[in-house]
Amino acid sequence: MTEKDKHEEPIQEEKKTRPAEAREAIKEEKEPQEGYTAEAEKQEEMVTIPLKSMEEQLKEIDELKDQVATYSDGWKRERADFDNYRKRVLRDQEQEKQNLTIEIVKKYLVLYDDLGLALKNAPTEPGTKQWVEGIALILKKMQKILEDEGIEPINVDKVDFDPQFHEAISHEEDPDYKSGQIIEVVKPGYRINNRIIRPALVRVAK
Repeated sequence: MTEKDKHEEPIQEEKKTRPAEAREAIKEEKEPQEGYTAEAEKQEEMVTIPLKSMEEQLKEIDELKDQVATYSDGWKRERADFDNYRKRVLRDQEQEKQNLTIEIVKKYLVLYDDLGLALKNAPTEPGTKQWVEGIALILKKMQKILEDEGIEPINVDKVDFDPQFHEAISHEEDPDYKSGQIIEVVKPGYRINNRIIRPALVRVAK
């Protein structure tokens, strides 16, 4: 080996080691920079998108629950009011229908009473049988109409006088009846459900 070769060998070894050292240095520089960048982004995200505290979230949930309860109570009240209104309308309609029925029935009751009185005092002479049967048939048909409309006569069979259902035209002494008992019905009374269309005209014992 010449003197020149001995001088060049250390130089070549130095050249081989320098690139490896340079690469390690670059790598070390990059790693801290990348770590720093990720940490900076994380801090930036935390700053730009702040999270609410648990206490605030629970408070909002309680407020929402209160609103739901308030709206629910209001809806229930409105529904109850509507149901009451609907029932009141139906009740008023039924009442109006009943009032019209009563007014019409009152007019026919006069005719019904007259036919009943005529049949009660029907003649017995020969040749009047068909006439009596005709009156009886008319009365039967009218009675059926009254029943279909819910009209029924007021009970006066062995009952005491009641001013709610009866109207006394006289108070008489009668040994066969106790005081306050009805002796005779002069004109029958009628009712529909709990409403009195016309009280019964009666004679009462005293």
